[in-house]
Amino acid sequence: MGRRVAILALSAGGSNGAFGAGALVGLTRSGARPRFDLVTGVSAGALIAPFAFLGPSWDAQLEQAFTGRDGHLPSISPFWGILSRLLFPLGVGLHDALHDLVDRFVTPVMIDAVARETTKGRRLVVATTDLDTRETVLWNMGVIAQRGGEKARRLFRDVLVASASVPGIFPPVLIRVREGNRRYDEMHVDGGITTAVFTFPLIASIRPQDLPRLRGADLYMIINGQLATRPRTTPVNTVDVLANSFDAILTYGTREAVVRMVELTHRLQMQFRMTEIPVDYPALSFTDFRPQYMREVFAYGETCAARGELWISPEQSLRRNMHPLPPGESGAPRCPAATGTVVKAGAEAAMRVAGGRGEFRLVERNKRNLKRTGLTP
Repeated sequence: MGRRVAILALSAGGSNGAFGAGALVGLTRSGARPRFDLVTGVSAGALIAPFAFLGPSWDAQLEQAFTGRDGHLPSISPFWGILSRLLFPLGVGLHDALHDLVDRFVTPVMIDAVARETTKGRRLVVATTDLDTRETVLWNMGVIAQRGGEKARRLFRDVLVASASVPGIFPPVLIRVREGNRRYDEMHVDGGITTAVFTFPLIASIRPQDLPRLRGADLYMIINGQLATRPRTTPVNTVDVLANSFDAILTYGTREAVVRMVELTHRLQMQFRMTEIPVDYPALSFTDFRPQYMREVFAYGETCAARGELWISPEQSLRRNMHPLPPGESGAPRCPAATGTVVKAGAEAAMRVAGGRGEFRLVERNKRNLKRTGLTP
């Protein structure tokens, strides 16, 4: 009997993507990090995805990207981000802080490494939102990497930047495409606008022949945020109204994705493990890009994973969010799987708590995208 297929889905979450980055580094420290056959990423999850795909040998670069310990993490203010978008919709010189950060880490070495792993049958897929069609677009990053050369590196980088470009804070990304003899620019933004996290629709559309292999597989989902929040007053200013609105969209979108995963994993007899930032974590904000904040969230994810207190079931998530735990003896927030997270609710209750069965549409256009962006004849 062969090795069980392992799938990792990385959600959107803005600056809270530092949680998922720290969790992967902590899993390496604990010796419990799986080798993932399929990695999917949206928004902040898309920025983590290549490092997760390439494995523990890339942990140092992952930590640098999300903590700025080498001094390269830009401090981004939502207020100045929105003001900049009003004055310079595409950024200054078509570049912005996010673009420059991603460009620094998406090197020819990374592209070559992704291409090599893709030849082994592994998959790395990232979602963006095409504003021109109002659709989710899924990009097979391994196929892009296999094309090689600077043009492939730039497209790989631009897809990651687009997937994480929160509207209003970061500029949209224009991706040059071709339809027949006509060339034009498509505008892509944060994949979290249309899908917070994804797995199965992707597999069914790209490689339907692989579906039988999923029976009994392991699905790991890292939610870079919270599935429940404590009520708090929203200040009457544009920045906070926009931030909390987008946060609410992500929360409900992620809940719906978890519901679908519960149903599908049960049908395919898969093991579904997930993690999230618990409701009792203090002062969480997906628009806080201050290096100090991101280092704290990174350290929280790393510590919990290293302790073996990262993974929970949907039932445990439901119970924890209904009955928050007090801080530990040191005053630090408790980990997702900390002692005291009791499982009593069934999978049906976990599905009901998501509050709705909203559907989203995923559009897989990988082969078409490659042709339209000039990477195929």
